[in-house]
Amino acid sequence: MTLTKTTTNNNERQNGMTAALRVDNLRKRLGSVQAVDGLSLTVGSGQLLALLGPNGAGKTTTIRCIMGRLRPDSGTVELLGKRILGRRERKWLGFVPQEIGLYGDLTARENLTAFGRFHGLVGRELDRRVEWALVWTGLEDRATKLVGSFSGGMKRRVNIACGVLHSPKVLLLDEPTVGVDPHSRERIFEMIAELQSEGTAIVLTTHQLEEAEKRCERIVIVDHGKVVASGNLHDLLVATVGLEQTARITLAEPIPPHSSFTTNGDPRATHGDCLPEPGP
Repeated sequence: MTLTKTTTNNNERQNGMTAALRVDNLRKRLGSVQAVDGLSLTVGSGQLLALLGPNGAGKTTTIRCIMGRLRPDSGTVELLGKRILGRRERKWLGFVPQEIGLYGDLTARENLTAFGRFHGLVGRELDRRVEWALVWTGLEDRATKLVGSFSGGMKRRVNIACGVLHSPKVLLLDEPTVGVDPHSRERIFEMIAELQSEGTAIVLTTHQLEEAEKRCERIVIVDHGKVVASGNLHDLLVATVGLEQTARITLAEPIPPHSSFTTNGDPRATHGDCLPEPGP
């Protein structure tokens, strides 16, 4: 790969992008496994960045280190230009885990109220944010229903809302669309786009290339705890396989000059294509 952390940082300086989140040379060992190995990334305000990689690549460990759930062995994390040292600096961080963390025996409104209080919201501000979240998720008509009766996609939406009630400047989403239907996935990304438009920097971990390609402005590919490439999809294609490829096919036997193969007017066929004759 030719795209590196240095290249990405140079581009950020050239574009004048203000870093909402900066991770530099992060390392974390879990037992005998080097889960994160010198990982660096930068996310600008209003930017959606995909942290892409296979299971076990170090994505979730990186997120947990940023959140303070794990203490990194070395490296630094900066939020809004300030190094994160404790809970006070992390008040502008939002985190939505892959696991659903809701109370099934509480209603949607009760769940949102409880998590709002966990984030330190009280009084009118708490009420205002809960009402906003119900509208934002499209679940205002289900506000008084028990979350335990919700579909997987509806639970995901409430789960995400619980992580942003305190209006974070940086949001970390760990596999937010796992196990949801296409309609709910589309709604979740509409919700994410609204946050982006308000200037929220978002890091989304995923192992689905199609999702990262379609939704995210930048992609950081992680494997074995390291950044192996970063950039937009065009940059990654140029740096790896290139924009054009030539395929060479070798036949085991030559095709007879007057064989029974024809295009038969098939619109899928182009010059040189051979399709078998239809049967009797």
